[in-house]
Amino acid sequence: MKRRHVGTAMAVAVLAGILAAARQDPPQESPLLQAMEVELERSFSKLKDAGEAPLYFLAYRVYDVESVQVRATYGAIDDRRRGGRSRSLSVELRVGSPKLDNTHKIRKEGFDLSDFLDANMPSPSFMPIEDDPDAIRAALWAETDRAFKSAQKQFTKVKANKAIKVEEEDPSDDFSREAPQRFIGPPVEGSVDRATWESRIQRISAVYREFPHLLGASVEFSAERTRRYLATSEGTRIRDERMQYRLFTLVETVAEDGMRLWLYDGVEASTLDALPDDARMEEMARKMAKAITELRSAPVAEPYAGPAILKSRAAGVLFHEIFGHRVEGHRQKDEDEGRTFAKKIGQPVMPEFITVVDDPTREKLGETPLNGAYRFDDEGVAAQRVVLVEKGVLKNFLMGRSPVQGFPRSNGHGRCLPGESPVARQGNLVVESEKRVPYAKLREMLLDEVKRQEKPYGLIFDDIAGGFTMTQSFMPQAFKLLPLRVWRVYPDGRPDEILRGVDIVGTPLASLERILCAADDVDVFNGTCGAESGWVPVSASSPSLLVQTIEVERQKKSQDRPPMLPAPRHDPEDPSKAPPRKEERP
Repeated sequence: MKRRHVGTAMAVAVLAGILAAARQDPPQESPLLQAMEVELERSFSKLKDAGEAPLYFLAYRVYDVESVQVRATYGAIDDRRRGGRSRSLSVELRVGSPKLDNTHKIRKEGFDLSDFLDANMPSPSFMPIEDDPDAIRAALWAETDRAFKSAQKQFTKVKANKAIKVEEEDPSDDFSREAPQRFIGPPVEGSVDRATWESRIQRISAVYREFPHLLGASVEFSAERTRRYLATSEGTRIRDERMQYRLFTLVETVAEDGMRLWLYDGVEASTLDALPDDARMEEMARKMAKAITELRSAPVAEPYAGPAILKSRAAGVLFHEIFGHRVEGHRQKDEDEGRTFAKKIGQPVMPEFITVVDDPTREKLGETPLNGAYRFDDEGVAAQRVVLVEKGVLKNFLMGRSPVQGFPRSNGHGRCLPGESPVARQGNLVVESEKRVPYAKLREMLLDEVKRQEKPYGLIFDDIAGGFTMTQSFMPQAFKLLPLRVWRVYPDGRPDEILRGVDIVGTPLASLERILCAADDVDVFNGTCGAESGWVPVSASSPSLLVQTIEVERQKKSQDRPPMLPAPRHDPEDPSKAPPRKEERP
């Protein structure tokens, strides 16, 4: 997201207005939604028979976004940003028929850069931020005209492409019919005191002054309100809003061999009450600083394949990357995708004690808020709990409004960043296990497995920052995860040893089949996930898992030496710290 620097007064006004604006706009009245509805009905009625290909679906999505972000480093504010207030418009316009329309993917040979420059890709435009019906309708009219002309040209290309290519493996329709929804949500309540938060993050970030080996150390607070408006030719009318707060700390250092290291921790929540207080944040900051200082002098990991424990947050990220992305519905019929699970419905894909669901209707797991919760997706379909795997057997895919064989309807997972086109995405991924033991017992089982495999050691992954997975058929069907803290544990009783420079690599089917047991704990990873429809909020939760074989490789590292001088605050020879010399008189 692009942000512009602004003065303090303006930033304070914007942040203070985030929720005040919500209270001033009653949910039963929305001039913007009313203007969208009028222009949509006019455009659809006049354009449905205006081109060679009939217009059969039209949708307007408008996202009204305000955001403020403040960051402090070593006790001083070093960044004040605001996204300002903007309204972005996306027009989804379909010509042809649900069976075949202008959004149908044109098949090419292998990788083609033009796929990312496709004329049919969305190009969001910006709307007036004032509720002036004439100005709003003029913006809608201009963008609808552009989208209609582009759709007519694209549909001609689609038909020509189908005529010269072999029959597709999955002949499913391009679009599903769904029941229209009407929902006007209440305004989001809350309050933010900008001066208080600036003072808090300054105070918390000052903790990092005590640690000499840090290259960077920051604490950041942000607040963002997104108000969404959706109107479709099917009759859907939705207006809702979401408040997202984030409190985040990041520390960086460099080892003597040039390897750059970083750790982070933070909380994302929809209410201020869910953010940690000062004492907890200062504790988090000290923990991060001590951990990265320890990591700086840790030995570098060597390539290894053997038994490992993925602690609960790390296990959640693993499932998100290697499983969740591969069961997103649109990937099952895309000829350029690897389609790992497309033909495996009804077959075992992981141990029978594992069940996996995605439930965006769930707002909390225990006392922890879930970042991927929502009531309606970005295609206007009600969110649904979806059982993806039941006792090891694949049952479902995450579906938007792009049907695949055996799954003709959406289950409410069509999601996107404002301005992008929705596709099937994860929400709240939850991993459950019927085979669970206390964590201490799981560790004993790890050491027993190390001995059985005659390995010198096993691994424990504390946390994973994220990762990426390659799903396209012209690339290796592999994944890479980026652990933050990894421990080497020895079967002979030697103390555990922290490692640095570790990446987890592998292929999904082999990795999922090697889960041996789960602990009786659970934790949640809250964050954002990036894919072809942009960045969306998600969560992933899981118990800690014992895996028979995890493969790791060494990270690439910088060849630059660490700083030549110590940090000024920790330099005993800094001339500015010397006592003033007394003036000598004859």
